[in-house]
Amino acid sequence: MSLRKNPLLPIIAIVFIDLVGLGIVIPIFAPLLLDMHQTGILPPSYGTEVRNIILGFLLACYPLAQFFGAPILGGLSDRIGRKPIFLASLSGMFLGYLMTAVGIITASLPIMFLGRIVSGFTGGSLSVAYSSIADISDENNKARNFGLVGMMFGFGFIIGPFLGGVLSDPSISSSFNYATPFFFSAILTIANILLVHSQFEETLKTRVHKKISLLTGFQNINKAFRMENLRVIFIVIFLLAFGFSFFTQFFQVFLIDKFSFTQSNIGNLFAYMGLCIAITQGFIVRPLSFKFSSVKILRFSTLLLGLTFPFLLLPDKAVYLYLIVPFISIWNGLSMPNYNAIVSNLADGESQGEILGINQSIQSLAQALPPILAGFAATISVNLPILIAGAMSILAWLTFVLFFEERKKTLFHEI
Repeated sequence: MSLRKNPLLPIIAIVFIDLVGLGIVIPIFAPLLLDMHQTGILPPSYGTEVRNIILGFLLACYPLAQFFGAPILGGLSDRIGRKPIFLASLSGMFLGYLMTAVGIITASLPIMFLGRIVSGFTGGSLSVAYSSIADISDENNKARNFGLVGMMFGFGFIIGPFLGGVLSDPSISSSFNYATPFFFSAILTIANILLVHSQFEETLKTRVHKKISLLTGFQNINKAFRMENLRVIFIVIFLLAFGFSFFTQFFQVFLIDKFSFTQSNIGNLFAYMGLCIAITQGFIVRPLSFKFSSVKILRFSTLLLGLTFPFLLLPDKAVYLYLIVPFISIWNGLSMPNYNAIVSNLADGESQGEILGINQSIQSLAQALPPILAGFAATISVNLPILIAGAMSILAWLTFVLFFEERKKTLFHEI
């Protein structure tokens, strides 16, 4: 069956397969490194505090490498097209998955780090997907189309973490171990390469040649602060992603410490969270975008996200988390597509790849710092990363309503 009749369909399919592969690894690293009975990768003499810090640096490798790689891939996609960069990105991720699996099997922490760095540097397929969607969208349907990608994000995070928990659990099959999910992700990536090759048609109409270098990520941060029409929204996105990463990267540590979660338990909870994200972005974002502008939605969703995080600290039984997590998924699911739509709408048609690459640089940097900081914060209290997540989200909301909203009323038809 061909997906080419609707250019949005192959992009959605590519994102879905990509995110299943990414989601699979979510339940793995925290149980792997925090389990004192796991020998070889970390010495048994290492205490929980040291293990948390090492975990933080390992989790930071992927977004930090993406900080350097994504803007390069975004710029190249503006220059030579979306399709070849899709293929290059997925090929690199395939190699990264294999290297991480080998690192786990051989109990080599350096190889695990290298595998995550390779995956992160070449993991720019999502930013290329957003650029492709911007190519085929107009201002009226852009938020809805980004919301569809967000729905695939949710579906990928339903299936991915669940599979990761199952495939790494030797109690389910004696052939399963912590490396199995990475081998499975590598297989999925091969399937995605074949899908791009056979079904994806180039969406870039006008090629733009701009200077690209390894320092593009830093240059993008500098550009972001010099762009008067985008400066505030980029700061808001940084703060929101910075806070949310404290939650996503170290929530597993909280679950292990407070509720003794296994990798299967973690996978199930994150799969449930993904279901809530998919429902939000598939069935709530689109109808709301017909009735309300992005600015009106963000006026409420970002604040409610920040206020919801502390409620995670209240339950004394894990089952109550399943009542709180949907609200986090809903508020975040409403926020991110609308922020991405605002950024894309403020960019001219020929610079979508560059602007979304800058956006990706900001989010990658925001995602790279929290794991390291959370590793140290968790040595004080496993609750602290969640509290920081809430505080950063509220700060993002304050920045948005005080410094962005009033100046953009005319642009977003708020009057």
